[in-house]
Amino acid sequence: MGQQIRLEVVTPTGAKVNEDVDIVNAPGVGGDFGVLANHAPFLSTIKIGTLTYENGNKRESLMVSGGFCEVSNNKITFLVESAERGTEIDVERAMKAKERAEKRLSQAAQQTEGFNRKRAEVALQRALVRLKVAKKI
Repeated sequence: MGQQIRLEVVTPTGAKVNEDVDIVNAPGVGGDFGVLANHAPFLSTIKIGTLTYENGNKRESLMVSGGFCEVSNNKITFLVESAERGTEIDVERAMKAKERAEKRLSQAAQQTEGFNRKRAEVALQRALVRLKVAKKI
């Protein structure tokens, strides 16, 4: 096994991941990116998406929503609004959220007041990523 990088994923409720891994792939606002051991230092904003990491033959995925990432001194730290493993995702709830968001977006043309299109788009995006990480779509 080659060198590893320390991965930390932290949410407002506490640490979600804290382990040495071989590679990390993350959903940056400027595009997805991968990080290996001894990566050059950098900062990135994180969008709603799937964060994956590998340790040997083990591959894990997390649904993450909004936050920041810092790579420095062979460590990658994510400070995100939320992070959920596929096994933690309530698939039925995610499906209902997806349906609600799609319905709101389809009715957007009829509504002129009290409708926040961006909020519905973000809700739909979160639901779709949750379903993807839970391997239900």
